[in-house]
This record gives sequence, structure tokens and C-alpha cells, in this order.
Amino acid sequence: MTAHRLRAAALLACLSAFAMPAHAADAAPVKNIVLVHGAWVDASGWKPVYDILIRDGFNVSMVQEPETSFADDVTAAKRVIDMQDGPTLLVGHSYGGSIITQAGVDPKVAGLVYVAAHAPDVGEDEGELGRKMPSVLAKTPGAVEVTADGFTYLKPELFPKLFAPDMPSAQATFEARSQVLAAKGVFGTPLTAAAWKTKPSWGIVAGDDQIINPDLERFYYERAKAPFIVVPGASHSVYETHPEQVAAVIESAARSLGSASE
Repeated sequence: MTAHRLRAAALLACLSAFAMPAHAADAAPVKNIVLVHGAWVDASGWKPVYDILIRDGFNVSMVQEPETSFADDVTAAKRVIDMQDGPTLLVGHSYGGSIITQAGVDPKVAGLVYVAAHAPDVGEDEGELGRKMPSVLAKTPGAVEVTADGFTYLKPELFPKLFAPDMPSAQATFEARSQVLAAKGVFGTPLTAAAWKTKPSWGIVAGDDQIINPDLERFYYERAKAPFIVVPGASHSVYETHPEQVAAVIESAARSLGSASE
């Protein structure tokens, strides 16, 4: 089977996983989408997903969180949510999942999509949960470095192998060298809100994720009663390397939320 046909089959499977009644497909979807990136990267990684969503008529904004503290990052997300003119679908990748879990209780947020993401409960933090279900990263001694003032980064020589093994080498190397260093404390701050308890949620498991254990991603989504898909072979950079599948889940969620609001 050709690569094109494989991608088409995967996309069809993705859409089937979120199949809705015919009247739901005809409903006007939630139009506002806010994308929240994870640690060590920035919002530019959302460009492939952004391009698809914009093409399909959505109003897409991205959060550039500073990664200086969990509170600062949640505030950055809330600032962009406040700019939206109506119901909004909040999407988080990786550490961004913790951010949308906290910020998603905002009245404007209609639903949440977790992309290879953390989704802690109140009183939990992603660092603690990650230690209970360790990833390949967690089992790789010395992979994460800490600066003298307490900011973390993934060793550049390990970034392509662990974060983005399915990404073109040049692009992965560029991202390794353009990391946004994340304050160590962002991973250990307990949440005080869990939006997935009250907001409809969806999830994407990156099948070959080495940064977050795929079993932990499944645990989060199952606990949240969030329908989810698995993208086989996808790395932690699934939103960049499999944008069609990611965008399809986001659009399906937006349609579902639009139908529910009628």
C-alpha cells in the first residue's frame, strides 16, 4: 500500500473513531480554537495543524507560554482565551495538557483536546504521575539538563531521538537548538482545577511516544472518559508529523460541541 493510501486509511480510521449522527455533522461547529504547546518547544510547531484548520474555516489562535512557571503559563493561556469572541475549543500538547486542564474551567471554553498530553487531577502534578508510569525519557540518565538558575532542557543531541524521531533530521536538529527552556517547577506544580471533569474532552495517543509513556496518556483519557485515538508509530511530535490526524480530531470535536450547543 502506498504512503498516500496509508495516510488516507489512518485518517478514515480517525474520523470513524469520532463518528457522530448525521444531524451533528450538519451543525455549525465551534469556530474558535486555541492551541497550547508543551515544554521545550514553542507555538510554531503547530503550523501544520494551523494550516489545515484555517483552510477549513476555523479561527485559530496559539499561546506562546513563557515556561517560567506554571502560573505564568496558565495566565498566558487565559489571556488568549479572553481574546476569543465566543465558545472556544482548547487544545494542549504534552505539558500544554496540564495548562488546558487548569485554564479550561474558563466559561468560554467549551471543550478540550489532549494531544500526547498530560491531564492531571486536582492535587496532582505531571512530574509525579510521570514517575509512576515512566517514559523512555525518564529511563534515560542525564537526558534532561538543568541550568544554574533552575531551567530545564533536553540535551540537543538526544532531542531528535527522543522527541522527534519521525521528523526530518534537519528540522528536529533545529528544534533541538531552539528549545524554550522550562523552569523546573512547571512539572511539579499541583493543579487546583481539572477542567476535564466538567468539559467534554478528546485525546490522541502517540503510539511511539518516548517523552510521555503512551500508557499514561491512555490512563488520562480513560479516566476523563474522553474518546481517543492512537496514532501508531507516532512520536511525541505527533502534532507536527501527523497533522492530518490531529486536525481531524480537533475538527470532529468542534463539530460535536457545535451540535451540543443547539
